[in-house]
Amino acid sequence: MTDKTSNQMWGGRFAAGPDAIMEAINASISFDKRMAAQDIAGSRAHAAMLAATGIVSDSDAAAMREGLLTVLSEIEAGEFTFSTALEDIHMNVEARLKDLIGAPAGRLHTGRSRNDQVATDFRLWVRDQLDAVDQALQALMHALLVQAEAGSDWVMPGFTHLQTAQPVTWGHHMMAYVEMFGRDLSRVRDARARMNECPLGAAALAGTSFPIDREMTAKALGFDRPCANSLDAVSDRDFALEFLGAASICAMHLSRFAEELVIWSSAQFRFVALSDRFSTGSSIMPQKKNPDAAELIRAKVGRIFGANVALMMVMKGLPLAYSKDMQEDKEQVFDAADNLMLALAAMEGMVRDMAARTDNLEAAAGSGFSTATDLADWLVRVLDMPFREAHHVTGALVAKAEAKGCDLPDLSLTEMQEVHGEITASIYDVLGVHNSVASRVSYGGTAPSQVRAQVARWKERLG
Repeated sequence: MTDKTSNQMWGGRFAAGPDAIMEAINASISFDKRMAAQDIAGSRAHAAMLAATGIVSDSDAAAMREGLLTVLSEIEAGEFTFSTALEDIHMNVEARLKDLIGAPAGRLHTGRSRNDQVATDFRLWVRDQLDAVDQALQALMHALLVQAEAGSDWVMPGFTHLQTAQPVTWGHHMMAYVEMFGRDLSRVRDARARMNECPLGAAALAGTSFPIDREMTAKALGFDRPCANSLDAVSDRDFALEFLGAASICAMHLSRFAEELVIWSSAQFRFVALSDRFSTGSSIMPQKKNPDAAELIRAKVGRIFGANVALMMVMKGLPLAYSKDMQEDKEQVFDAADNLMLALAAMEGMVRDMAARTDNLEAAAGSGFSTATDLADWLVRVLDMPFREAHHVTGALVAKAEAKGCDLPDLSLTEMQEVHGEITASIYDVLGVHNSVASRVSYGGTAPSQVRAQVARWKERLG
């Protein structure tokens, strides 16, 4: 591309073309070409509106709309040559359109600016990503529901501080992540609803004197309404920040689950077996089966959260309306979206493939005096003991079992009565891990009946 051709973009304002450094820092085509489909959709809607309002002729609008489809087909087929000298996707498309249809292409930009054009393209792209994340989250949640339903009565240790706390069910643990990802899903849907306003027609910053129909273009592009303030429409990227915020929280949830899978699949825990599809071997240790997919998911939150911080820093000091700084709004969002989708897909695959080692889970569930709270609750419920006293008695029984090198159910009734004489043999009814989890029937508890009820609720919600 010659300097002369480059200068023609600016209508003769500059006598000399930008040098190579300025061209390199100014151009965004290397990354914003990802918005080609959205850019062309916006331009086709704009052309149809220009004809409907009599701003351009029907024949010119038809030529523009057909020519834009040709450009899109060339891009999708990999036959389009992108030019850095033309800076961005908007000018690359418009230049190619002029090659195809001639003079009518020059009328396409009537009543708009690259400022509202890029804001529209970016909203359309982010909206598409929110829809993709919505579908990926639902798929992951369905995979978790399958695990939860299968293991609604499998017992395993529940942890606090990564120390054995109380027995829970496998299904209950899986449903905890269903709830987390369910909130992520609601954030995605909230963000989509809030950002679904169309900037097109805001022009550079103040609107336009042409008699455009912004309701028409908004409807054609699937927006609920046009943006109500032209300054705001071109100058804010909070919709992208909200996407990154929701993505960051979701990635954090994925990372927590990934960490558990790393721990659970270790030789020290052996709670789950991960499939070969999501594991790797060692180049030197033939016995190794590494949970690399989980480890990489665990790392993705750094990139995604970093993108959130980076865009916040870009936007934090900008006066209204548009500033060139905002060209730095896309690469972080593109990267975060790619990595979130990859992490969601990998986690869904791992969840669908993983097999719980139920014998190891059950053995671990009864270790570490996990039914101590059940014993304390029994003292309160049956002997009408104040909880603080029951806590003290239970602690003494734990100490006795620890000194003997056994678990609570292994203490004899005589040994228990040495601590408190009113304890009866019915104490053993609550000390087994299955009895423990079955008793937790409060709403949201770990009892198999509660787990199955929550599974059914989510199945109905997700459809």
